[in-house]
Amino acid sequence: MKKLFALVAVIAMLGFGAYQNAFALGESGGTSNFEIVSPTQDTGDVSSQPEEGQEIHKQIKAKFIEGGAQFMGAVLLTLIFGLALAIERIIYLNLATTNTDKLLKKVEDALEEGGVEAAKEVCRNTRGPVASIFYQGLDRYDEGIEQAEKSVLAYGSVQMGLLEKNLSWIALFIAIAPMLGFMGTVIGMIDAFDKIRIAGTVSAQLVAGGIQIALITTVSGLIVAVILQIFYNYILSKIDGLVNSMEDSSISLIDLLVKYNVKK
Repeated sequence: MKKLFALVAVIAMLGFGAYQNAFALGESGGTSNFEIVSPTQDTGDVSSQPEEGQEIHKQIKAKFIEGGAQFMGAVLLTLIFGLALAIERIIYLNLATTNTDKLLKKVEDALEEGGVEAAKEVCRNTRGPVASIFYQGLDRYDEGIEQAEKSVLAYGSVQMGLLEKNLSWIALFIAIAPMLGFMGTVIGMIDAFDKIRIAGTVSAQLVAGGIQIALITTVSGLIVAVILQIFYNYILSKIDGLVNSMEDSSISLIDLLVKYNVKK
């Protein structure tokens, strides 16, 4: 958990620094962030490719600033924290993935050569939830096969909880991001109608700013939600695969213990 908070803090600081730089560039550059390219401009020059990449980068900064510091900053924070949690889960799940067939073979060989204690040593030296479940089952072997099976099932539920840790927070950020975007939309429309009321007339120039803020914040919130949803679904698929592997391997472990008990 300490590593997670450190990762979140670093990413948040980097994101806040990028936001401050973008805001400073927007204030110093004014409306000069946008460059109008003539249709007759020669596009064959190789040196124009880096300039186009820089121009896109400047346009993203400009749109971020135009969306408003309050709502765009909040949307950016949801993206930062959501990605930090998603990356932490992906790293954890990748480290938790083990070759169950290979582990079962090692446990079976250890049972035949050195008994339960040797099999427990194999599980102790192997990382991942499957090895932990195996260890719990082997640790209760002396109390009977039925007790070992109950221990495997109970500890399997504990490991599932560890695999699903922090998923609720990622789902929360997925829900919050478009809400913040829609809130910016409402605020932008209110600002546009306030300008109409004060001016006493309807003018496209009056309402353009408010509508622009509304559209930018909505799009930004939806983009953040889509990005986090992709990571969320990937994490769910990894968890489903690990859970299926845990269930299959647990059944195989009980079968091994039954065979070992018969041979004794």
